[in-house]
Amino acid sequence: MNRFLIRLFFVCMICMSSSLLLVSCKVKGKVVEETKKEDSNRMNADRIVKNFYDNKSDFKTLNIKSNVKYRDEKQSQNLTAEIKIKKDEKILVSIRFLGITMAKALITPDSVSYYEKLNGTYFEGDFSSLSKWLGTDLDFKKVQNILIGQAMDDLRKGKYEDSLVDQSYRLEDISKDNIKKYFFFDKNSFLLSKQEISQPTENRRIEVLYSDYKKYEESQFPTDISINAEQEKGKTEINLSYNSINLNEELNFPYSIPNDYKRILIK
Repeated sequence: MNRFLIRLFFVCMICMSSSLLLVSCKVKGKVVEETKKEDSNRMNADRIVKNFYDNKSDFKTLNIKSNVKYRDEKQSQNLTAEIKIKKDEKILVSIRFLGITMAKALITPDSVSYYEKLNGTYFEGDFSSLSKWLGTDLDFKKVQNILIGQAMDDLRKGKYEDSLVDQSYRLEDISKDNIKKYFFFDKNSFLLSKQEISQPTENRRIEVLYSDYKKYEESQFPTDISINAEQEKGKTEINLSYNSINLNEELNFPYSIPNDYKRILIK
């Protein structure tokens, strides 16, 4: 159970690097390359990135209540989660089953802590040890971005090739040969609709899809996040359906590991 809950917390945040392999659905339709440089209305990579970041996602705190569906090749679970975010400082995730808190995770830029009640175990460490154990590079900013519908990378700093796929703008990261990254944007709103990462030599790939964006104050956030993953060990599917999102409330982040719990050591 503890392995399942740890994956539940963190697999949904793993689309950030080349290490975890998740299988994504193949994109249907023909890729249309926009190559007519004489067209002044051409939506090139720089303009796509600018329009994407023109969409506001400003907040001080977020309080999200969500349904969670998890499935792998061995089990399927329906749970609920409360996700509290203090922007750029900390994230508290509480996982509940039938209204009972079964596990909590507290994430900061420097540390990751987690405990679960069923087996009375906990983990304390940083992103380097957790990333090594899960098989993917993680950091706080990437985790936060995944949860709020932002690109895992700062697109203003990369090199991208643009194309049009099924009426969505696609940016392909061309800075690395061994890692493939794709970012898809709604053609009208420029909101992020999907991001993919793959490591072809390792047969690893992840797909994260966003839908049902809603406006809260001046910012827009997705209310449905689907993560489809596959690696040699099997498939993983996670769906987060946000029931409510409250911005800029005064939030408490209560978290303490019970004294009699056993620490998990990651080697």
